[in-house]
Amino acid sequence: MTRLAALRQALSYRPWWMNLMWFFCIFMAVAYMPWDIVLKPLAEDQEVWFGVLFTGWWAKVLAVPHWFVYGAGAYGFWKMKRWMWPWAALYTLQVAIGMAVWNLLDERGSIIGAVVAGGLFLLPTIALWRTRAFNAG
Repeated sequence: MTRLAALRQALSYRPWWMNLMWFFCIFMAVAYMPWDIVLKPLAEDQEVWFGVLFTGWWAKVLAVPHWFVYGAGAYGFWKMKRWMWPWAALYTLQVAIGMAVWNLLDERGSIIGAVVAGGLFLLPTIALWRTRAFNAG
């Protein structure tokens, strides 16, 4: 089996939108979070949890659990683990609520931004909630 055929087979186990989420988790776990935690200057670091913006050392500390979340997501999507349902949907729901809250609390946000950002993140939340395909492992 060629590498391309093996990749196609690996991608065929989940819907296209879940493959996008899988790739996003891989990117965040392997590339972005290590850079964010180790190389990003402390003065520029920001993390958002539940819509609340953290900066400086708090951002560095709170980036570590984000790293684990993305790593778990990458592994869970890859292996289609049963524990991904309902946890992936609940996490994306938290992100949707957090995006809305951030838009309402931060001076750069707006009510329209809260509705749009929160609404956009509800799409993967609903898709993940409706997908009980995490039955392989």
